[in-house]
Amino acid sequence: MFVADRWKDYEVIDTSNGEKLERWGKYILVRPDPQVIWQTPKSSRWDKINAHYHRSSKGGGEWEFFDLPKEWTIKYDELVFHLKPFSFKHTGLFPEQAANWDWFSAIIRKAVAGGRSVNVLNLLAYTGGATVAAAQAGAHVTHVDASKGMVQWAKENAASSGIDEKKTRWIVDDCGKFVEREIRRGNHYDAVIMDPPSYGRGPGGEIWKMEDSIYPFLEKTVRLLSNEPLFFLINSYTTGLQPAVLNYMLHSALDHKVTGTIEADEVGLPVSSNGLVLPCGAAGRFTAK
Repeated sequence: MFVADRWKDYEVIDTSNGEKLERWGKYILVRPDPQVIWQTPKSSRWDKINAHYHRSSKGGGEWEFFDLPKEWTIKYDELVFHLKPFSFKHTGLFPEQAANWDWFSAIIRKAVAGGRSVNVLNLLAYTGGATVAAAQAGAHVTHVDASKGMVQWAKENAASSGIDEKKTRWIVDDCGKFVEREIRRGNHYDAVIMDPPSYGRGPGGEIWKMEDSIYPFLEKTVRLLSNEPLFFLINSYTTGLQPAVLNYMLHSALDHKVTGTIEADEVGLPVSSNGLVLPCGAAGRFTAK
């Protein structure tokens, strides 16, 4: 498992009965988690919280606030992220992705130290956790997301993290259409990161369903890799999409095109109360030789 175990400002304290107790900086939140199907006893720490997201049996849910600011920040090494509670339990950051940030940052730093200029394409890039990590490691990053609000949020994270404006290019666009245009333009990237949602809609109402859309999208995006690519990362938050599926997709899309190694595994966060690791989706990684 790829485990994000270097956090200081974030912690999964405990898990039970469909929920996780988390520390985000100095604030304690309770949020639902579909992986938590066990019903273990809850300690008194569950009683001292700043906010609770209650899932509705009809779908969705709502926040209950006790003592939580509208916005606050946390750090991961030198990276600074703005957080705020918004629809469907999110805070604006997926902390388990720090395991991937560490992985690709090491690859980027090694390439840059060797005198190479590294161009990274981050698709479905959300609030820019991966963008900020890659830029901080020395890459030039093209950040693409269909939501203007998410791109603005990512810009704020980059500015707070001290990222040079010349290191990033911000694009508000449908990622599929952007990839098609880049192919026609003949543009290429040394690395690609994609963080597709399980389900979503494009700016024109286009429906994205992970199981139906991801492989054709992956095949197109692979065409944007440079002649000497460094890495390719694909994440999945869909419970039914196992690591072996990501492994198979990457092999199918990349075989005969690039040389390197492919691995896929669950991504997880350690739980401080019991030493176990909470699974938080999966990731597939291609690393060039």
